[in-house]
Amino acid sequence: MESFLKEQRGGECVLDLSPRSTVGGGVEDVYGEDRASEDQLVTPWTISVASGYNLLRDPHHNKGLAFTEKERDAHYLRGLLPPAVISQELQEKKLMHSLRQYQVPLHKYMAMMELEERNERLFYKLLIDNVEELLPVVYTPTVGEACQKYGSIFRRPQGLYISLKEKGRILEVLRNWPERAIQVIVVTDGERILGLGDLGCQGMGIPVGKLALYTALGGVRPSACLPITIDVGTNNEQLLNDEFYIGLRQKRATGKEYYDFLHEFMTAVKQNYGEKVLIQFEDFANHNAFELLAKYGTTHLVFNDDIQGTASVVLAGLVASLKLLGGSLADHKFLFLGAGEAGTGIAELIALEISKQTKAPLEETRKKIWLVDSKGLIVSSRKGSLQHFKKPWAHEHEPVNNLLDAVKAIKPTVLIGTSGVGKTFTKEVVEAMASLNERPLILALSNPTSQSECTAEEAYTWTEGRAIFASGSPFDPVELNGKCFMPGQANNAYIFPGLGFGLVISGAIRVHDDMLLAASEALAGQVTQEHYDKGMIYPPFSNIRKISAHIAANVAAKAYELGLATRLPRPADLVKYAESCMYTPNYRSYR
Repeated sequence: MESFLKEQRGGECVLDLSPRSTVGGGVEDVYGEDRASEDQLVTPWTISVASGYNLLRDPHHNKGLAFTEKERDAHYLRGLLPPAVISQELQEKKLMHSLRQYQVPLHKYMAMMELEERNERLFYKLLIDNVEELLPVVYTPTVGEACQKYGSIFRRPQGLYISLKEKGRILEVLRNWPERAIQVIVVTDGERILGLGDLGCQGMGIPVGKLALYTALGGVRPSACLPITIDVGTNNEQLLNDEFYIGLRQKRATGKEYYDFLHEFMTAVKQNYGEKVLIQFEDFANHNAFELLAKYGTTHLVFNDDIQGTASVVLAGLVASLKLLGGSLADHKFLFLGAGEAGTGIAELIALEISKQTKAPLEETRKKIWLVDSKGLIVSSRKGSLQHFKKPWAHEHEPVNNLLDAVKAIKPTVLIGTSGVGKTFTKEVVEAMASLNERPLILALSNPTSQSECTAEEAYTWTEGRAIFASGSPFDPVELNGKCFMPGQANNAYIFPGLGFGLVISGAIRVHDDMLLAASEALAGQVTQEHYDKGMIYPPFSNIRKISAHIAANVAAKAYELGLATRLPRPADLVKYAESCMYTPNYRSYR
């Protein structure tokens, strides 16, 4: 990936530490404060000490009925709460019971968002303890519907909205945010939300959801997270005509106006928060995503989850699947449906890993990977009309117009879907894969569930139970011929929270491809024989905090090895250090 982006940068490398990166500013590191003082008494500071009615309305400090008798006296809460004092565990039990009464996932999402606005620690307690049940509620697939209806369900603002109205004043807008010690920013311009297209300002649901996972799964403090939506307009006519739309009512800015606005944003972020703030680009359109990653990869700590996170989680699944398939990565042939940022990002990381294992040149290892886009197989005769990020995948071959013919011609062992179009892995395509391979590996990665290239049931049924299957959104276990099949979920949430946490705890100042490979290897290493026996190529999400700690440790180790870490001295045991730095949502006792 770095080799491809390096071409766009005119030969500049991440490790060169570009002189263009010398914007001043920043805040003092205060990481680890929650865990370090968890058993100590704290003062519920806001602007002054929060007490009484204001304390109950402050989501960072509110504990509801869990305030003790002593705390109720000390903070003027008598009469403002019913007399019962209950534990956080009982609150959690009650809320989970209430959530399970909702039949519509969007109603569960709204209930969870209202809880976050009311009682932050209880929100994260629920999410951490019930991650497998609640992850599809706060993240894909439900978050997609939430973004589509964001204008209608909008209650109060979460995060920062930076629109073209604020041009020339972005630094001033950033300073309006109440928290100063920001360590992770997730930013979107809403142009390509999941597989749903341009949702404009309503894409804010994605940064909010991603950062909830940074805290719940990765352990980054909520106060260190900042969701941002860049509003440059929308080309979605339905939204422009919707009276409830909350964004700018204009067509999208493009070209110089767009890139100048983004440059002001990137400069302001570094000036306000310093060199070590992680900026995660999320759901930008293909042409902008690659451009921004190439432009700022050598001057900022930037990461694109659609390109790099997806690639890392898929590579982990492929490495783990070798225990079931046999051979090495170099022994397999890969065919992609979809050649956007996710598809090309995954392909590049696979080629990089094969190159690392075999010492073969990257140009050579790319030839094991083929991509199909909307016009058919990407081949060298199409090079003149291809977008720049597709050109490395244009190999010598006669033109092929559709996926089924491409499967028959290329004879892949692995079929990967990143098209954003549902039902494209048809029965004929899957049966063709089954006829070519004893155990075809089929990854239907597009989100949300409605856009998945095929369902788990279809993959298992059409291959008579021989497929190894994983998807981007969750599918239930499948019963077939008396056997239970457990579909894997190639969910970016395995990777980005741990990766980001590793960058934070090491004080990294750049993201390098080797860190993505380190994250993949750590995730693949968490798959046990028990999981393989069930046909799984990813570990269960119930262990995600432990998995994230191992990923963070691997990423931090690589940052130290590459000379990109600034938090010195290096901790002796990085796994233990990562675990000790993780935010925990248990209630604190107040003076």
